[in-house]
Amino acid sequence: MTGDLVGGFDATIHAPNRLRICALLDTAGEAEFGVVQEQLAVSASVLSKHVTVLMEAGYVEQRKAVRETRQRVWLCLTREGRSAYRAHVAALRAIVGEQPR
Repeated sequence: MTGDLVGGFDATIHAPNRLRICALLDTAGEAEFGVVQEQLAVSASVLSKHVTVLMEAGYVEQRKAVRETRQRVWLCLTREGRSAYRAHVAALRAIVGEQPR
């Protein structure tokens, strides 16, 4: 399941927090849930809701690992998610008339 695509524009990714999640994961490759939460300055429940939407679209995967007796959740973009994010960014640049770098 993917968002509404029009020339690369993806409504699933376009929501501000989901766009920021994708941007962070595209740059970092993988990030721990708490780090993403801190970077976005949102509550765990808000982040969880956005991550769930991205996971249902097939854009984000999560990996759980135990560290220091606590379970940690790591997030990363899927191949499809990375492609959709980059196409969305290209579509936004086209809308505002900016050339891709």
